[in-house]
Amino acid sequence: MAVSIGRPFPCLAGRSRLLTENLQSSKHSIFCSCSCSYSSHSLKFKRQYTSVMIVPTGIGAAIGGFAGDALPVARALSSVVDCLITHPNVLNAAMLYWPLPNVLYVEGYALDRFAEGLWALQPVHQNRVGLVLDAGMEEELRIRHLQVADATRASLGLPVIEYIVTDTPLEVEKWVDPKCGQSTGRIKHPGSLIRAAQTLVNRSQVNAIAVVGRFPDDDIEDTDDYRQGLGIDILAGVEAVISHLVVREFQIPCAHAPALSPLPLSPSLCPKSAAEELGYTFLPCVLAGLSSAPQYLVRNSEPGEQGCILASDVDSVILPRDACGGDAVLAFARSLRNKPLIVTVEENETVLDDTPVKLGIEVAKVSNYWEAIGVIAAHKAGIDPFSLRRNKIHNIQCTPVVAANGYAIARGRTIF
Repeated sequence: MAVSIGRPFPCLAGRSRLLTENLQSSKHSIFCSCSCSYSSHSLKFKRQYTSVMIVPTGIGAAIGGFAGDALPVARALSSVVDCLITHPNVLNAAMLYWPLPNVLYVEGYALDRFAEGLWALQPVHQNRVGLVLDAGMEEELRIRHLQVADATRASLGLPVIEYIVTDTPLEVEKWVDPKCGQSTGRIKHPGSLIRAAQTLVNRSQVNAIAVVGRFPDDDIEDTDDYRQGLGIDILAGVEAVISHLVVREFQIPCAHAPALSPLPLSPSLCPKSAAEELGYTFLPCVLAGLSSAPQYLVRNSEPGEQGCILASDVDSVILPRDACGGDAVLAFARSLRNKPLIVTVEENETVLDDTPVKLGIEVAKVSNYWEAIGVIAAHKAGIDPFSLRRNKIHNIQCTPVVAANGYAIARGRTIF
């Protein structure tokens, strides 16, 4: 029963019995209707709260530098915010993944362009995913990855449309940058990857690309630290190089899964690295993420951006304390319109040394992700996070007014 505020009730004479019966029979529905109506109307007065969570790839992050070990943070954060934007490094856990309906899976290069205001994010219901396999893979590895694709289609209903094998082996090379300690690399034949992706886009009209490159197998000694939850992910840097190449060329979602020979069983394995030991491939999480990843809209290339998410919609950014030098973070920090709250997490150390102090970035420093989520919850509620701390709210300050003669005036006094 709908009740309009401000309109008088009709005369109850002659209707009291009918009204009483209606009230008794629909008591529960009235409560639900009023509650739902109030809730839906109240939400219209505030826009959605959007956060960006960044853990750069291949920098040895204490949390997020291994096999999807930042995924619990993303799950917790997504329960607090309305929309969370993050990248495959945070959400990918090899054979494991977790569906999060309010989380946008955005490749790193695209995230940088989004933060700079050059691209918008257009949420989708479903993408048509194409799969590129490196011609350098052995037949057994190729079959394993095709079986993964078929399994995700049959068991998860994912729209993996077609696959293609590159016309030339990609020949992936990887190394650690001696200057910063970050993992990186290259592929010797990038044209082969571009041609394969182009064929899928043109022939099958796919709008997301998963790439599987054959990586050189490491000596067991080289992977021991990583398997013990130490050091850096030596694969991650060149994986980013590969996905950046496709995203830059086609402006569509892309993510990469490395093809490797299975490692010997290790009786002592760090839980942070264990997800990569569960099967023959790292592909399942990539296909799951790409199936609903937002499309990238190059701004001004389309007539409208209705329904898209822009950089100016971002309310907060969360990242490791010493990883503030990336394009996305610097773009958000320099934003002149709706500048987001930037939260740095002290506990999440990396091999970098790009601190807010060095870069002149104003941030809220927290010790760990527990605190970060609390700060975000307060910020979303419209509360100054410092008001939740002891003795952190000080007397309000007076801003000097600049007079016409150029001198600053405050409380009737001239300040020289």
